Amino acid sequence: MPEVMIPLGEKLFRRAQAMPDAPAVTCGETTLTYGQLEARTNRVARALEKLGVKPGDLVTIGLRNGVDFIEACWGVWKLGATPQPVSFRLPKAELRAIVDLAAPSVVIALAGMEMDRQRVTVDDLLSLSDDDRPVESRVSPVAYALTSGGSTGRPKLVLSGSRGETSAEPKNATVWRLSPTETALIPGPLYHGGPFVFAMQALLDGAHLVLMPRFDAEAVLAEVQRRSATWIYLVPTMMSRIWRLAEEVRTRYDISTLKTLWHLAAPCPPWLKEAFIGWLGPEAVMEMYSGSENIAYTMITGSEWLSHRGSVGRVMVGDMKAVDADGNVLPPGEVGEIYMRRSSDAQAAYRYLGATARALPGGWESLGDIGYFDADGYLYLADRRTDMILVGGANVYPAEVEAAIDEHPLVLSSAVVGLPHEDMGSSVHAIVQARPGLTEGMLLAHLAERLVTYKHPRTIEFVDEPLRDDAGKVRRTQLRDQRVARLKSTLSQT
Repeated sequence: MPEVMIPLGEKLFRRAQAMPDAPAVTCGETTLTYGQLEARTNRVARALEKLGVKPGDLVTIGLRNGVDFIEACWGVWKLGATPQPVSFRLPKAELRAIVDLAAPSVVIALAGMEMDRQRVTVDDLLSLSDDDRPVESRVSPVAYALTSGGSTGRPKLVLSGSRGETSAEPKNATVWRLSPTETALIPGPLYHGGPFVFAMQALLDGAHLVLMPRFDAEAVLAEVQRRSATWIYLVPTMMSRIWRLAEEVRTRYDISTLKTLWHLAAPCPPWLKEAFIGWLGPEAVMEMYSGSENIAYTMITGSEWLSHRGSVGRVMVGDMKAVDADGNVLPPGEVGEIYMRRSSDAQAAYRYLGATARALPGGWESLGDIGYFDADGYLYLADRRTDMILVGGANVYPAEVEAAIDEHPLVLSSAVVGLPHEDMGSSVHAIVQARPGLTEGMLLAHLAERLVTYKHPRTIEFVDEPLRDDAGKVRRTQLRDQRVARLKSTLSQT
C-alpha cells in the first residue's frame, strides 16, 4: 500500500491537534508548545501572503538560531513556498550574490541585511496578521534550498529534489532515532544543512527541539543537563572543543540522559571519535556521510567503527564507487574520487542553481571527495579533491595532517593548505590556533610520531582566531588565496 503524504504545514497542524501542550521548540528562556507554534506560523503564513509570497517562491531566511527561525520556515512551508537559509554573518557582496541567484520574493532577515528585496523580521510578520486560524496548507515543489560554495566567490544553491511533504502516518522512531519521547539538542547554526534538516526532522517526528543561540562547549553540557537532552547533533569541531575542556569542567555535568549523538559535516579525527565512544558508549555515537545534495549516504555505529577504525560506514541509500582519473572503478583499498548516484527508482535528489554537477555516464555524480572502500564495503574518506596537496609527486591530504595536529593537547583548531614551492611544486603550510606555550618545535616533534616526513608542514603559522566555524567548516581555498597573495606582495617588494 503506497505511503500517504501530506504537506509539511499539515503535519504541524496534526501535531498541534494531538499534542497541543507538548513543548515543540526551545531557545534560551523561550519555549513554544506545538499549539503555539501552529498558531504563530499561521499568522506568519498569512502575513507572507499579504507581501506577495506565492507557492513555489524561494524565501531567503537570514536569522540567528532562535524560535523565530523555526516560525519563519514553517510559515513559508504553509504557503507552499521554499525556505532558503543563509548565514547572517555573510559579507555583503557574498550575500548579494546569493540573493540575486535565489531571487526571493521576500527576505526574512536581521536588520543590516538589506538587499534590493523586501526585508522583514518575524516580528514584522506577526504584526501584519493576528489571524491564527489554520491555513490550508500547500505542498512546496521544493522542500528547501541550501547554500554552498561561497568560499570560491561563486555561490550555488542546492534545491532539494523532495517536495514539501511528509508521511501522514506517525512513526514511533526513525532512522535518526527521533520520536515524541526525545529531546533533541542542536547547538549548530541552522543556516547549515545538517542542523537545518535535523531540526526540522525533530519537529516532524514530534520531538522537543532545543536550540542554542550559539555554540559554547561548556554551555552544551549545561544544556544537556538542564533539558535532560536525549539526542544531540554535533560536528567534530564542537566535539573537539568539548573534549578540550578541563576534565573537572567536562565531568561536572550530568549527561546520563544522552542516548544518541549524530556527527557529520567534516572528517572526525580517529582519536576524538574514540574518546567520545569511550565517554558515551559505542551505541550512542552515530555518523553519516552524505552532502547537501542528498544523492546517497553511508552510516556507521560506534560499535562498527571500532572494527573499521576511520570509516564513515557502508552505503545505506543509493550507490557509491571509487574511480580513478579515467573513471575506472577501483578495487578495495585503492584511493580514488567518490562518485554516487540515486537508486534507479528514486526521484532526483536535487538540482543546482549556479553550478553544474561533476558527473560520469550512468547518473554518477561527485561531491569532490576522495577515498576508498575496504573489502567489507566500508568507505574511508581522505579529503576533498580540490584540497589535495601534491608535494614532489606525492599526495598529501590536509584532513589527515589536521587530524594529527589537532591531537596535540594545546591545539584548538588547525587548517592545512598547499603553497607554491619552486622545487616541490607545493609545500604544506599549517595554520594553527593554539593555547599559550605551543612552539613550532613542539608541534613538529608531535607530528614526527604520527606522519611520514613529506606530510610534515614546511611552514607553521600561529593565529588567534578559530579556523572553523560552528558547523565545522573551514574555507581552505580562501585561506590559501590570502597567503598566496601575501607571498606575492612580499616578493614584489623585494
